[in-house]
Amino acid sequence: MPASSLKILRDAIKRRVFDGAYYIVGDDEYQKDDAVRQLIDGALESTAKDFNLDVRRAGDLDAETLGVLLSTPPMMAERRIVVLRDVAGLKKDPRKVLDDYLKRPASDLLLILSASGGSKIESSLAAAATTLQFDPLSGDRVPKWIAHHATTALGVAISEPAVELLQAAVGADLHQLSGELDKLASFVAGKDREIGEDDVAAVVGVRRGETQSDLLDAVADRNAARALELIPHVLAQPKTTAVSVVMALSTQMLAISWGRARLDEGFPRARLAQEYFNLLKETGAFTGRPWGSATSVWARAADRWRRESLNRALDSLLEADVALKESRVSSEEQVLASLILSLCAGDGVSAAA
Repeated sequence: MPASSLKILRDAIKRRVFDGAYYIVGDDEYQKDDAVRQLIDGALESTAKDFNLDVRRAGDLDAETLGVLLSTPPMMAERRIVVLRDVAGLKKDPRKVLDDYLKRPASDLLLILSASGGSKIESSLAAAATTLQFDPLSGDRVPKWIAHHATTALGVAISEPAVELLQAAVGADLHQLSGELDKLASFVAGKDREIGEDDVAAVVGVRRGETQSDLLDAVADRNAARALELIPHVLAQPKTTAVSVVMALSTQMLAISWGRARLDEGFPRARLAQEYFNLLKETGAFTGRPWGSATSVWARAADRWRRESLNRALDSLLEADVALKESRVSSEEQVLASLILSLCAGDGVSAAA
């Protein structure tokens, strides 16, 4: 999400001064739903919601019904709120009603137009309403979101190691992170302390040393025994599949290959981690782990792999991806085990390679 969208939202809620219409777009459903909730809570007293809040699916409305929604005055309140979900689903006649309304919006109505993920941003709506865009957070912003959500929404602090372990276990899914943080806040309630790494291990069911990050580290170090040991632990974690592991491994091996090439060109090894970070900002690649740990491991591993090994690794990753999507013979664990053995097969690795 652009920083300006976040600032617009916070300023409106803080000042309790709202524009007539907001057009909420982007591919992150959690942030969009949260923005709608914040606008509703900020613009309406809880006692006024029963009579002054209408939430409808745009595709279910005809022109007459929408006209009534947009023209009904507030009842014993300063304003009404109408939320139209999946606004792109409006049919032709109700869409004309909406367009006509946006030319002369009512001063006592806050209209929220929410677009579903993947929808094309409509320039006419963006011009007629205040646009708030919510896209998935990049890997470097997820730890900040975890810490901010814990303190502002739940009133509890969380340590940096706990943030890192939680992200390593859950990933960047804000819905799931929010749910785990709710459980963690309840777990430490009344204990007068921050959420720690041990709390994450107890509540989320993952221990440091058994995350996908640790599996990626083991492969980067070509420690096949360690990587094989971690497979069942990693696959048991929420929303982790062999396909997502292969995706993360593919990003890692491409990154190591890219770093190996940069070092061969004479790029300073000491600057490689920062160069990786800049690359992630440009590409937003799926790392399957916190960006900080990914870049440091890639920089460490780049001069430990021969180009021939990296080329074979990429071929093996493609074969594993095809096998996972097409094969009905091998289990996910078997495919990953074969892949890891192939990736970690040594051919003489040295810093001078």
